[in-house]
Amino acid sequence: MNFFEKFDWQTMLAQYPQSNYDIKAYHEILCPRNDWPPFLQKYVQLPILERLSGIGLLCGTDWTKLYKNRFYYSRLDHSIGVALIVWHFTHNKAQTLAGLLHDISTPVFSHVSDFRKGDALTQTATEEPTAKIIRENKELCELLLEDGLLPKQVEDYHIYPIADNEIPQLSADRLEYMFPSGMALYGCWTLQEIKRCYNDLLILQNEKGFDELGFKNLETAELYCEKFCMIGHILQLNENKLTLHLLGQIMNLAEKQSLVCEQDFMTLSEQEIIAKLDSIEKNSRLWRLYQTFRNMTSIIHCETALDENEYFCVNLKVKQRYINPLVRAQNGKVQRLSELSEKAQKIIKDFKTYSDTNYGCVKLV
Repeated sequence: MNFFEKFDWQTMLAQYPQSNYDIKAYHEILCPRNDWPPFLQKYVQLPILERLSGIGLLCGTDWTKLYKNRFYYSRLDHSIGVALIVWHFTHNKAQTLAGLLHDISTPVFSHVSDFRKGDALTQTATEEPTAKIIRENKELCELLLEDGLLPKQVEDYHIYPIADNEIPQLSADRLEYMFPSGMALYGCWTLQEIKRCYNDLLILQNEKGFDELGFKNLETAELYCEKFCMIGHILQLNENKLTLHLLGQIMNLAEKQSLVCEQDFMTLSEQEIIAKLDSIEKNSRLWRLYQTFRNMTSIIHCETALDENEYFCVNLKVKQRYINPLVRAQNGKVQRLSELSEKAQKIIKDFKTYSDTNYGCVKLV
């Protein structure tokens, strides 16, 4: 039996009790306050970064009743978190700022914009303008010059393997977004568990000879892998696919009807976009989609699509977010977790082979 079969949407959301989380305390786990990079704050205060405080990490799910998100975590919170991780492990200014700036091209509702552009599988379409935004921002370029850096050193965090790498490797970006996602979406992390996992990390050399974050202890790596894959499971269920695709279609239709424009998605906060959508003409197709998004509490899992006049249905393949981290074994050899743990090997295999029903559908208001 596939490990994930028993974890349907309602089971996942009810598995852990509601908890209060302190974002400042979490960030201090990533990097003790007395070691924060002294140059960080002046960049955080730039308007192009402050804008990210109005964009949620969790891709519009803060605005629908289908989810039970425990707290709001912004793309700015995430960007700061990535910068703190990179700094903690490298103390390299260019790499740290590349981590801080990696999401400056993110539109409202984050990866929903990838869905609306037909990029649900890789979810990278929103990254394209990053270098252009950095090079054309006068305030940012002046700060970089003061710090002896060029835009090309910070405009692509993919060139720094501690900041970013490919799934199933572990990077600062992947490490950071799964901690608050797990806390907010699912409630599976405690700050004590985060501290345990984080303090077990070190820089190792992977199979290709590149730096990569990995674990000192097998048991800690198993704990992290299981929780990471469980959170990734939420993101591959039809509920999540439907929510992001539905909101993407709402944005497309609202733009087509001139209720919003493309520039709004890059300049307004999610709350301001929601306020515009609240003014949709009642009983229109757009109104029905929007009211369904805001008020749905469950969806239908089925193998064939339902009547499109009465239901919104989705059949999509999406990016699978899982992890197979490096572990330094007792003999000093560095191996992938799946090579050392049968438990982790099964979890990863079952995650990759899990399949929800062909369609997820929701009855329109």
